[in-house]
Amino acid sequence: MVKDHDDTDDVLQNTFIKIYRNIKNFKGDSKLYTWLYRIATNEAITFINKKARRQGISSRELQEQTINNLKSDVYFEGDQIQITLQKAINSLPDKQQQVFRMKYFEDHTYNDLSEILDTSVGALKSSYHIATKKITEFIKAKV
Repeated sequence: MVKDHDDTDDVLQNTFIKIYRNIKNFKGDSKLYTWLYRIATNEAITFINKKARRQGISSRELQEQTINNLKSDVYFEGDQIQITLQKAINSLPDKQQQVFRMKYFEDHTYNDLSEILDTSVGALKSSYHIATKKITEFIKAKV
């Protein structure tokens, strides 16, 4: 979700602090893994939104800027098709972006995604299917 290496470090640090402060509130209703992942996901979204507000732009514009700067990032090892894929993902609605990234890149099961995102499995499958169609169309138009 956060494409800049330094921003990722900040989100990770904030996530660990939040987990440390709230571990006593973990009820065990879900897997520890999904509880941690939900905290990390929410922290990343909050971080992106705050950073965009500070810069006076939308979170979507911030993501686009970050994608455009990927080639100059010393940690980025991708090529043009990976940048095009990131642009395609960025063109999706926020929820579809989340579902696609977590399913495609992280290989989460729909059941885990359901717990992390508090959404039904059926809705997640639909979101992923629609997202893949849109991404395919976007890439075909660019290639």
